[in-house]
Amino acid sequence: MSVLEMKVPSPGESITEVEIATWLVEDGDYVEKDQPIAEVDSDKATLELPAEESGIITLKAEEGDAVEVGAVVCHIDMSAAKPEGGSSTETKKEEAPKVEAPKKEEVKAATYATGTASPAAKKVLAEKGMDASSVKGTGKDGRITKEDAVKAVPSMGTQPANGSRGTERKKMSMLRRKVAERLVAVKSETAMLTTFNEVNMQPIFDLRKQYKEDFKAKHGVGLGFMSFFTLAVVRALQMYPDVNSMIDGKEQIKHDFQDISIAVSGPKGLMVPVIRNAENLSFRGVESEVKRLALRARDGQITVDEMTGGTFTITNGGVFGSMLSTPIINPPQSGILGMHNIVNRPMAVNGEVVIQPIMYVALSYDHRIIDGRESVGFLVAVKEALENPVELLMDNNPTKALEM
Repeated sequence: MSVLEMKVPSPGESITEVEIATWLVEDGDYVEKDQPIAEVDSDKATLELPAEESGIITLKAEEGDAVEVGAVVCHIDMSAAKPEGGSSTETKKEEAPKVEAPKKEEVKAATYATGTASPAAKKVLAEKGMDASSVKGTGKDGRITKEDAVKAVPSMGTQPANGSRGTERKKMSMLRRKVAERLVAVKSETAMLTTFNEVNMQPIFDLRKQYKEDFKAKHGVGLGFMSFFTLAVVRALQMYPDVNSMIDGKEQIKHDFQDISIAVSGPKGLMVPVIRNAENLSFRGVESEVKRLALRARDGQITVDEMTGGTFTITNGGVFGSMLSTPIINPPQSGILGMHNIVNRPMAVNGEVVIQPIMYVALSYDHRIIDGRESVGFLVAVKEALENPVELLMDNNPTKALEM
């Protein structure tokens, strides 16, 4: 018998542990080479684990287990022949005998507490102010164990006659837990402040109305807002390099390139892939890269390398309807720009009140290395470029800028 030990590959630099999020196959299944057999969570992304060879699989880890990189998670018997008519799992399902469901009285007697609780369970319930009669016991003869008491949720008031009072408890993924840790760390380890401004989006609306059809026909991608914002941010970062820097111990590291992280929504939550060297990209280049990264995130194909690094982040809460927010810095970066929804508002233009499409923008920054002058100046520079894109982003030639 030839058996392959499948080990957890390294998903990226500095990652030493992953969590088995979901097995996509069952123990005893026949798997094909390169077939996805599991989804694993790291602290940066959720990745698929493909089978290295074809054969019968034996699982060596449970869902929810944290395993080190290089650890064996399954065996594949490469000498096993593929079962006829489907996987061994399907065969087992066909052969499985039918089990008669127990009567309601039996279920009740076996699963519901009779009021008897262990001493440890009584103590836990007393601390929660709960009565044993409200808890289901999983011990012998319905006895309430300490674990039952720990998991019990106190009543949220008198249950309405026809209302649902259900609750659900589930373990957070490693990615979600890491994000939570990083967010708390940012609040406690940085001197984060936020400054706000507003942008008149009418000039961009006019450009998109004039050029969007030709742009899409020529390049195969839409002319959205992200290219304008990305290029406006690149210009502002070049004007205020402190915003494009980071702290490393007692040193400040400044970058002469602009790698722009963009927050996109994926099936596992918010992900932040990076547009590399955005300073070298045209409008077409930015829009193509945004589309590529967003599709990879949506399809669960984004890699750790594609989310590593970044010197500044742009996040768009406006797509969900947010009017104003204070975005949290993406460490070790020192600044993040928050976009919001666009609303028609009255505005003074040349001494007259007119209705214009306005967006509020927010810059959160680390005050340890970015002073008020740089932060406010940066956001004003972004505003100026967005309100005068033809001159400041297109060199007074929008046709040429959008054809590149």
